[in-house]
Amino acid sequence: MESKEKTVLFQGDSITDAGRPREQGASALGQGYVNFIAGKLGFELADTRHRFVNRGISGNRVSDLYARWNEDAIYLKPDIISILIGVNDVWRIMHKLPEGASDRFERAYRHLLDETREVLPNTGLILCEPFILQAGIAVEGWEEWRGHLDGYRRIVAKLAEQYDAVFVGLQEQFDQAALRRDPAYWLNDGVHPTAAGHELIAREWIRAVQSSRLALS
Repeated sequence: MESKEKTVLFQGDSITDAGRPREQGASALGQGYVNFIAGKLGFELADTRHRFVNRGISGNRVSDLYARWNEDAIYLKPDIISILIGVNDVWRIMHKLPEGASDRFERAYRHLLDETREVLPNTGLILCEPFILQAGIAVEGWEEWRGHLDGYRRIVAKLAEQYDAVFVGLQEQFDQAALRRDPAYWLNDGVHPTAAGHELIAREWIRAVQSSRLALS
C-alpha cells in the first residue's frame, strides 16, 4: 500500500477488547495485542501517523459484530479492518445456551464480509484465526472444544482466501508456545491471553500483515 495515513480498525470479542476504557473513546486501545501492535508500528512509522482504533466488545459472537457493523465499522470508513472472533460462538454451543441452538459462525461471517466488500470495496481485510489451549474453562470437554475451534479455523482460512484477506494464523503458534511453558502461561483460562499471549498475537499479526499487500509504511 502507498505510504499515507491509514485507519486500522480492530474488531472482535474480549481478546480484542482487553479492558479498553469506553470513556476514552477512539484513543482507548485496551491492554492487549491491539495496544502492542499500535505501540510498535506507531513508533516505527511515526512520520506516517497511522490511526489505530479498537472496537472489540467482550462476549461478542460474529453475529454480534454483524449487528453493530454499521456504527462500529462502516461508519468509521477504515482503510483496514482486522477481525478476531469465534470463541464465544463455541462457548454458547458448548454450554447449550439458546444463542447456540444452531451454529451460525460461517453464515454470519459471510454476511459481514459480503456487506463490507459491498459498502467498503477498497478496505483491506485481515482475518485472524481463533485459538484455544487446554487450560481453565477448556479442560472439561477439551476434545469437543478443540474440534469446534479447529472447524472455525478452517472456515476463517477459507474465507480469507475467498475474500482476498490477509490470514493471521495463531493456533499453531500457541500450540508451539505451550511446549515451552504450560498453556495457562499463554492463555490464563485456555481462552484469554496473558501479557505473553497478547505479545504472541501482536508479533504474528505484524509478521503476517507487514509481509502482505496491506503492509503499513
